[in-house]
Amino acid sequence: MKYALLLMGHVDDPACGEDGCAKPEDFFAFDQEITAAGVVVSSFALEDERVVVHTDDAGERVVASSGPFAEVQEFVGGGYIIDVDDVDEAIAWARRSPGSAAGGHVEIRPLAPY
Repeated sequence: MKYALLLMGHVDDPACGEDGCAKPEDFFAFDQEITAAGVVVSSFALEDERVVVHTDDAGERVVASSGPFAEVQEFVGGGYIIDVDDVDEAIAWARRSPGSAAGGHVEIRPLAPY
């Protein structure tokens, strides 16, 4: 079954910053590990979250904000689509991700089958 692992951060978390958060090297090492395991369908990392383009019925507009989801002060920093046997395996990968370190969390969402 396919799952999305969304690597989430929180802009106001005091643990997120120069101290306490996972370092880029931690994410690179995790990426090599999960890719080598053969479960990755695709992955992505998002660019800087300070400039976001929103679309709605009023048209597109660029919004400078502290995050793509400023109303909740959380942001998606990147993610993986993985193909694993069950949710327990998806949870195991999410726990191994540096995105689960202080200042962040990993949201696990099953992909709809259509």
